[in-house]
Amino acid sequence: MSKPLKQIHLAAHFPGVNNTTVWSDPAAGSHIEFSSFAHFARTAERAKFDFLFLAEGLRLREQGGKIYDLDVVGRPDTFTVLAALAAVTDRLGLTGTINSTFNEPYEVARQFASLDHLSGGRAAWNVVTSWDAFTGENFRRGGFLPQEERYSRAKEFLATAHELFDSWHGDEILADQATGTFLRDARAGAFTHQGQHFDIEGRFNVPRSPQGRPVIFQAGDSDEGREFAAADADAIFSRYATLKEGQAFYTDVKSRLAKYGRRPEDLLILPAATFVLGDTDEEAAELAHEVRRQQVSGATAIKHLEFVWNRDLSAYDPEGPLPDVDPVVAEEHISRGRAQVRMYRDPVAIAREWRELAEANKWSIRNLVINTGNRQTFIGSPATVARTINEFVQADASDGFILVPHITPGGLDPFADRVVPLLQEQGVFRADYEGTTLRDHLGLAHPDTGRRAHTGTRAAAGAERAAS
Repeated sequence: MSKPLKQIHLAAHFPGVNNTTVWSDPAAGSHIEFSSFAHFARTAERAKFDFLFLAEGLRLREQGGKIYDLDVVGRPDTFTVLAALAAVTDRLGLTGTINSTFNEPYEVARQFASLDHLSGGRAAWNVVTSWDAFTGENFRRGGFLPQEERYSRAKEFLATAHELFDSWHGDEILADQATGTFLRDARAGAFTHQGQHFDIEGRFNVPRSPQGRPVIFQAGDSDEGREFAAADADAIFSRYATLKEGQAFYTDVKSRLAKYGRRPEDLLILPAATFVLGDTDEEAAELAHEVRRQQVSGATAIKHLEFVWNRDLSAYDPEGPLPDVDPVVAEEHISRGRAQVRMYRDPVAIAREWRELAEANKWSIRNLVINTGNRQTFIGSPATVARTINEFVQADASDGFILVPHITPGGLDPFADRVVPLLQEQGVFRADYEGTTLRDHLGLAHPDTGRRAHTGTRAAAGAERAAS
């Protein structure tokens, strides 16, 4: 029996805390004004996406002690934005990154339970840890926790939040006006938690929300991160953009679920993906090249090179050759708050490799950065992009994608208008929402019932997969 077609999950990442955004483009708008968030969310909902995703920026990145102003500067509070978007959308899931290193379980659980109520069951939490002391300087706890302790705290943080969510069962509110009885159980919300990181006791003051608990996302790629996701998450973000790498990640993470009594379909794998569309594949390729040049100006290229060299390179011409001096290897770094610093673990070797590439290809500094940086994941006509996305999902390289346009807020519109209808025609993406909650959209069980949320053809497809 042939394997039935998987349904594709699509989500939209509001750009801002990344280097894909081209804020200098005339079509770009504000990353702080609510109108931008509202436009983006309405486009995603019009296209029947599963959810909108907000990343987290707890501190502005710096270069040489100064704010790195080649990126978008500023990130409004996640809960404030998502709560406001709940009022202008009806079905779109609302996902926010909230740090477990610097926050407290009671406060975060109360905020997510409130968001789930306000949105009618559309809240999701991307649980992350903080990796650098630089960010931690904004908080009393600082960044002192080593990686194993950060994940230990994150696991206990999430477990404690679940205890708070579960302190209400959902049937306590009677609200009998005739007798004046509001609660069936006067012990509702009572909790006690004693652990390595948290010792709290009291009453949780938000009744059971529509989803019971928010949908849980995880973004770590380390072994600890993958194991955390296998044990506790409903979805995991992936950074692998090629088919082969995606399949390897997919197989590895899904194979970890059984030890926790979970099935492969209980955890969705959703890579981030950028895209450029054109009327033809050739036109899209030309546009993609122009976008990369917009993303990497001469000033940006020099700043990027400083991530590796760890020294001031402002005197170098971005259209000239790479520096002949070696990187400075030291604990203190000229770039603070950037993940790329962690990626370049052997800067001297990276510099040697880049010099060889630049010499072989006759690349300037700027051309090197353009050609070694992240390329768009999907480039082509709408038909080509739709076909490629479907191939990735059907080949178990992912369960869908979180799309990151390079223009805010209108960059998602072409995908919604030109690619989504093709996926719908192929029968691999919904024509309309089949439920009201984010768990419905993702096909996840409700924690109160244990029943799968699939309906209609999606339920039949899930049953066939289980039987095959």
